[in-house]
Amino acid sequence: MAERRVNVGWAEGLHARPASVFVRAATASGVPVTIAKADGTPVNAASMLAVLGLGAKGGEEIVLASDSGDAEAALDRLAKLVAEGLDELPETV
Repeated sequence: MAERRVNVGWAEGLHARPASVFVRAATASGVPVTIAKADGTPVNAASMLAVLGLGAKGGEEIVLASDSGDAEAALDRLAKLVAEGLDELPETV
């Protein structure tokens, strides 16, 4: 299983707009990805309700993971998005 640990870069955490940006990026990645708080239960990263339900705050560590063989590049892009609090999924890392 590929995994990335990253701190949430959005000051407001994964709420409303940042969660929407993240969910769209996770869906666009084309691989099944889960997201969890550092010691929490993983949830589907492509589900807006699940991501909002995490209640991840700015600066808090989250874990992105996937069992897909194509996961490495997707997780790198998603981790960059979260860590830097970007408004869009970066094309390349």
